[in-house]
Amino acid sequence: MTAQQQNLQDVTPELIIQRAKDMIPYLQEQAPRAQAERKIPDATIAKMQAAGFFRVLQPKRWGGYQMDPQVFFEVQMALAEGCMSTAWIYGVIAVHNWQIALFDLQAQEDVWKDDTSVLIASSYMPVGKVEPVDGGFKFSGRWAFSSGCDHCDWVFLGGVVPPTADNPNPDYRTFLVPRGDFKVLDTWHTFGLQGTGSNDIVVEDAFVPEYRTHSSLDGFRGTNPGIDSKEIPLYKIPFGQLFPRAVSSSTIGATQGAINAYRDIASKRVGSNSGSKTAEDPHAQMAVSRAQALVDQLKLRLLQSFDQLMADANAGNPTDINQRIQYRYESAAVPEACLAEVLELQKMCGGRAIFTSSPLQRFVLDILAGRAHVANNPYQFGRNYGAVQLGLENTDFFL
Repeated sequence: MTAQQQNLQDVTPELIIQRAKDMIPYLQEQAPRAQAERKIPDATIAKMQAAGFFRVLQPKRWGGYQMDPQVFFEVQMALAEGCMSTAWIYGVIAVHNWQIALFDLQAQEDVWKDDTSVLIASSYMPVGKVEPVDGGFKFSGRWAFSSGCDHCDWVFLGGVVPPTADNPNPDYRTFLVPRGDFKVLDTWHTFGLQGTGSNDIVVEDAFVPEYRTHSSLDGFRGTNPGIDSKEIPLYKIPFGQLFPRAVSSSTIGATQGAINAYRDIASKRVGSNSGSKTAEDPHAQMAVSRAQALVDQLKLRLLQSFDQLMADANAGNPTDINQRIQYRYESAAVPEACLAEVLELQKMCGGRAIFTSSPLQRFVLDILAGRAHVANNPYQFGRNYGAVQLGLENTDFFL
């Protein structure tokens, strides 16, 4: 047995989750620095690498732990209790170590043959200019919202391959591009999630081989070219189920972080004018009750849904499309539900809570910023879910 194989064997889901929980105090301390610098500090990324967090969903053939998604989400939610920006970039970067398994094996070798700790960023907006050429595509464009890109050597970018005689429909694909072919533009000036460093990416006439692209239809149908996606249940889960949860679940952990901060404040606070204790205010009591109940419900539903998705994958059965539509809506609805409850916590802390020094303030603004992600729009996905229940056709294929 090699040293790497022994290391994989020694790391358990329980150990990885505990490492994430143990990091919460450190992330609380580093959150102001991440906010001020508009990126997660390199030292924090190094600690996350050393803890093995980015390897949770990574294939074993590339030194990963190849654990179930439930472990990945438990880690993400724990990190968010300390710093939602850290949890956000963990979600979107670590899930790419799962997505690369859907690509042709040569693409995986391009990324990890020399260093299996290399990270991949993304921006899936289909704004790339795509020109088919011999062996692949000439690719250009500018993409926004590439979270954590300063820490990554590769990036997934969205583009649409024009219709051809063989394929008369536009083909939305993810293009895998190396660091030497893209530039990062410093554009990230926001009121929330400042530490994610979600800057713009620019590509100018780069050549992308055919094997370094992935069709969204393959992701929807489960016909991915990746060798592990044909053999290992983890990589048979639809991409449209895993990625949206990666950009909504940090709000669950951040809500728990807000609850923790609220308990500390409200248990000691005495109103300046009334002289009454906040802990004795029935409205303050109900605010924390509702918030904690919501977090527990959202966590339970998240884990239940992936229990079912993994059970289907292990049995070799595709998850029912109506179930996928429901899960998609439930994911999108998470940040708005979290935002409503943390705002109630904020109100119960009085005038001092509006100061930037308040530990609640960062959680409120980060969750509000997370709600802005297109995947976290409950109305778009809720309408589709409701329409299907009323007998209309499904209009969403990112499921």
